[in-house]
Amino acid sequence: MGKPTGFKEYAREGLSYAPVADRIEHFNEFFKLPTDMQTQGARCMDCGIPFCHNGCPVNNIIPDWNDLVYKGLWRDAMDVLHSTNNFPEFTGRICPAPCEEACTVNLIGDAVTIKNIELAIVEKAWEEGWIKPEIAEHKTGKRIAIVGSGPAGLACAQQLARAGHNVVVFEKNDRIGGLMRYGIPNFKFEKHIIDRRLAQMRAEGVEFRENIHVGIDISTKVLLDEFDAIALTGGSEQSRDLPIEGRDLDGIRFAMEFLPQQTKVVLGDDVPADERILADGKYVIVIGGGDTGSDCIGTSNRQGAESVIQLEIMPKPPEMPNKLLTWPDWPMRLRTSTSQEEGCERDFSVLTRRFIGDDNGHVTAIECVRVEWVQGDDGQWNMSEIAGSEFELKADLVLLAMGFVHPVHEGMIDELGVDKDARGNVSASTDDYSTSIDKVFAAGDIRRGQSLVVWAIREGRQCARAIDAWLIGSSDLPA
Repeated sequence: MGKPTGFKEYAREGLSYAPVADRIEHFNEFFKLPTDMQTQGARCMDCGIPFCHNGCPVNNIIPDWNDLVYKGLWRDAMDVLHSTNNFPEFTGRICPAPCEEACTVNLIGDAVTIKNIELAIVEKAWEEGWIKPEIAEHKTGKRIAIVGSGPAGLACAQQLARAGHNVVVFEKNDRIGGLMRYGIPNFKFEKHIIDRRLAQMRAEGVEFRENIHVGIDISTKVLLDEFDAIALTGGSEQSRDLPIEGRDLDGIRFAMEFLPQQTKVVLGDDVPADERILADGKYVIVIGGGDTGSDCIGTSNRQGAESVIQLEIMPKPPEMPNKLLTWPDWPMRLRTSTSQEEGCERDFSVLTRRFIGDDNGHVTAIECVRVEWVQGDDGQWNMSEIAGSEFELKADLVLLAMGFVHPVHEGMIDELGVDKDARGNVSASTDDYSTSIDKVFAAGDIRRGQSLVVWAIREGRQCARAIDAWLIGSSDLPA
């Protein structure tokens, strides 16, 4: 696979980025792929056991398309890539690349740029016009409703349409795409990337119905009566709150209020000025150290924030993991996003105690305390406050980006009465993705909880196969 000695002869070359001063002036993507991707493909060593397969939730056949890129067989590489992943242009942009952490070369040096090669393949395929609608030769006459148009819903819909079923996707928002559309800023993921794939899916027979909130605008009984099967792929959208003193002050907002609104502005929607959540000239505190928090940083800097501080309750991870202990698994290590590079102060092991406001009811500061984490005899990590470590931070805007606890129950889930697991997710196994309600299936974050785009695509594909087999008796769709 690749050139047997390529990983010793060629250095890893990653993405190049526009200068910070330039890119924070706009909301467009600002990366460039290396010009010589064949050399990067050559770095894929003949490792014998491709641990990257285990690292990739959709089981991408990574060494094969690396080798094909090395040999200049780009169209063949596209076919191999699409055999396991419906949307490599999505994962090539926003997947954290667990495959690269599992790469055998990563054990001894710098991993193969798997994610970049994946993106290069699919973008070349779009440029060359190789990606065409794959229209089913025969129709089954079965109707399937997909509720939610994120990556799980789209993958499920596309697979089922290609199996010959009539598929209708319901989306509560005014545009298709779920959190890919409104939860991820354009500077990381421009939305025409979604639109060109939707055009392919429409040509394949998928029908999209926007502005329909199932369980509110339309009852679940209607769907149960009119469709042969239903797939719940609505994601995990119940934001984790911080119910402490002062939470009701103005200026404290969820990340999923802040980020979607800015995307709507970028897409040309008219958002009234008095409803805008703006960071311009403000002291911004982002609570939460994950990707959503990072997106808040990048958006705040582009809006002209005076300063941005990101707080994380967990300890600062090591800059370099001990690969002999962690490889090929995903390691805890300090990762710095492009948004964090653009300007923010990061602080770890910090607990927010209360929000402080002025006489007008607007937040002006937060009171924090430092914490330490100690592992008990039972292996569990326990947190305790460090006496005398209290401090305050000035705050005009506080963005809560602490993740999501489970799907929103009000509406569709409560109306269906579907069983939930201990965490509040819709209960369904990965054997057949069926729920406690006959002909209702569930996949993606609504079933597994907050996770990665690549897991959503995997579950959407597997759910489609399960539905196809349940309706027809067997399925030719890939597992």
